[in-house]
Amino acid sequence: MAKARSDLLQGTLELLILKILSLEPLHGWGISERIQLLSDEVFLVNQGSLYPALQRMKRRGWISSEWQVTENNRRARYYALTPAGEAQLREERRAWARSSEAVERILGTA
Repeated sequence: MAKARSDLLQGTLELLILKILSLEPLHGWGISERIQLLSDEVFLVNQGSLYPALQRMKRRGWISSEWQVTENNRRARYYALTPAGEAQLREERRAWARSSEAVERILGTA
């Protein structure tokens, strides 16, 4: 049976990017692959959504970036979490917990 793929809820992409970058700095393609891998291929992040999100997050000071050479000997922009990004990740996780608990309460209603 094929795995069902799901669209990310509004605002969820930034939460996932923050979490992925809390593990290690990565380039855009690596972020996308890591989300796909860790979600067991439920979430596929297209480049048209990823890069605008990265730019927004960079403008907000949540992430920084610098050019580096990849493991395949190519130049790529690597993104890293800033202290402000770490604080935002904590806040986003709290908001996610509140929202998901509320959805569970609604779904559990007879």
